[in-house]
Amino acid sequence: VQLQASGGGLVQAGGFLRVSCAVSGSSIIHDMAWYRQAPGKQRELVASLRSDGEAYYADAVKGRFTISRDNVTAKKTVFLQMNSLKPEDTAVYLCNLAHVITRRGYWGQGTLVTVSS
Repeated sequence: VQLQASGGGLVQAGGFLRVSCAVSGSSIIHDMAWYRQAPGKQRELVASLRSDGEAYYADAVKGRFTISRDNVTAKKTVFLQMNSLKPEDTAVYLCNLAHVITRRGYWGQGTLVTVSS
């Protein structure tokens, strides 16, 4: 299983951005999550989407971020739509997959999101 994250960039505060995580090497739907890590800070869970469709959001992003999944294409891409971005959202965003059968975890390479004030 491989994860390919994309979509990061520079945006002004109040703006929006969508990051994507394309999954290859598996044809089934797994539990997915987005984490982020800001410089000098610990990695934190931002949002998750279980294989049954249940979503979770960290309090810091609730109401602003939306996690979703494209179940149609072979890549099974997972998206994180980020609205009303704040400078404190600046971080490297990493996607994570938890295999629904083996429970093994996989990480993508991360994509940098920078929010200017």
